[in-house]
Amino acid sequence: MDFRFSPEEEAFRQEVREFIERECPPELRGGDANPLDRLPAMVEWRKKLAAKGWLAPAWPKEYGGAGMTIMQQFIYNLETARLRAPSPMFMAGLGIAVVGPTLILFGSEEQKKSYLPKILSGEHIWCQGFSEPNAGSDLASLQTTAVRDGDEYVINGQKIWTTLAHLAHYMLLLARTDPTVPKHKGLSYFIVPMRDERGNPYPGITVRPLYNMAGTHEFNQVFFENVRIPAKNLVGQENQGWYMAVRTLDIERSNIGSAVGQQQTVEDLIRFVQENKGKGPERVSLIPSLRYELAERYLETEVSMLLSYRVVTLQNRGLLPNYEASAVKLYSMELNQRIANTGMKALGLYGQLARASRWAPLRGRVEFMYLRSVANTIEGGTSEIQRNVIAIRGLGLPRGD
Repeated sequence: MDFRFSPEEEAFRQEVREFIERECPPELRGGDANPLDRLPAMVEWRKKLAAKGWLAPAWPKEYGGAGMTIMQQFIYNLETARLRAPSPMFMAGLGIAVVGPTLILFGSEEQKKSYLPKILSGEHIWCQGFSEPNAGSDLASLQTTAVRDGDEYVINGQKIWTTLAHLAHYMLLLARTDPTVPKHKGLSYFIVPMRDERGNPYPGITVRPLYNMAGTHEFNQVFFENVRIPAKNLVGQENQGWYMAVRTLDIERSNIGSAVGQQQTVEDLIRFVQENKGKGPERVSLIPSLRYELAERYLETEVSMLLSYRVVTLQNRGLLPNYEASAVKLYSMELNQRIANTGMKALGLYGQLARASRWAPLRGRVEFMYLRSVANTIEGGTSEIQRNVIAIRGLGLPRGD
C-alpha cells in the first residue's frame, strides 16, 4: 500500500505547516497547554483558522468550510498534531468534530445555515446531551423527556458528564419523545439553547460542575426543568433519534487526531530516558523491562496510526465508518493508559509532579495523562461497548442474552 500523499496533497501539507509556524501564538505551542487556561490566544487562533476555512476543511463552502477532501482534513489534523498546535476542535466543544457533521447529514437547510457558520466562526460552542445517571452504556434507557406542546417541545430531565456545558451556547440533545414504544424507537434529536440572548443561562436549565481526577473542569451535570424550545429545533424526524445518535457516535469515535500525539509522547519519553541514562536514585532507565515497554509502546503507536489511516480512507471514499470507528476508539484510548503507565515508570518519582511544577518532566504531561486517560476509555462509549460493536457489527457474532 502506498501511503505517500499526491503532489497536491503534499503542497497542501506544506501550506498548513508554514501557516501554523508563522501564525500560531507561541504560548499555544508545545502540546501541553490547556486551551482553557489561554482563552484569549485560543480565540484569536481560531479566528485565523476560520478565515481560511481550515477549522473544518472538508465542510461545504456554503457552510463555512473549504470544500476540501477528507484526506486534506486528515492532513491538516496530522500537521496540527505534529507541530503541537492546539486542536481548534477543543474550543468548539463537539461543534466541529461531531455536531457539524451530524447537522450536515440530518439537519434541515435552515438549521445548517443558522448554526454551522457560527460554529466555525467561534461564536458558538456546543455540548452533547447523551449520558444520564441511569443511562450511560445503555444509552437507549435515557429518561429525559421532550413533550410536544403546540409549536414547542417541553424538556424535563438530567444529563451528566456533559463536556463544556458550562461554556456552551447550544446542546445537541437526545431525549425521549414516545415512552409507549420500545426504548430505541422513541428517541429524538434536538438543538437546545444553553444561554439566552444576554448570555445568561437559558430558562429552566441549571449547570453544575464535575471535576475529574486531573483537577480540571470539563464535565458537568445539566438539569432541565420545563425547558421550552421551538419545534423547529427538532433535528430530522421525530422518534428517529437513535439512528442519528448511532451515526453521531460513529463520527465521534472516528477521531484520528490522537495517534500523532501518542507517538510524540512516546518519543519524548524515549528522549528523556536517553538524556538521563542511569541518573537518579532509581536508575529507572537501566531497567530492561522499561526498554521493552517503550519499544512496545512505540510499535503500538504505529498500529494506532494505521487504524486511523483505515478510517480516513473509508471516509475519503464517501463511506461512514462503523465498527472500524469503534476499533480506533478502543485501541487508541486503551493505548493512552498503557503509555501513561509506562511514562510513570520512565520518569520515576518525577512522574508525580503536576503541570504547575517547574520540575515536572515533559511539563507534567504524563501525570495529567495518567489521571485523564481513565476517562478516555469511558467517554464516547466504554471499552466494553466498543468490543460489543466490533463483535456484533464487525464479526457478525450474535448478541448476548
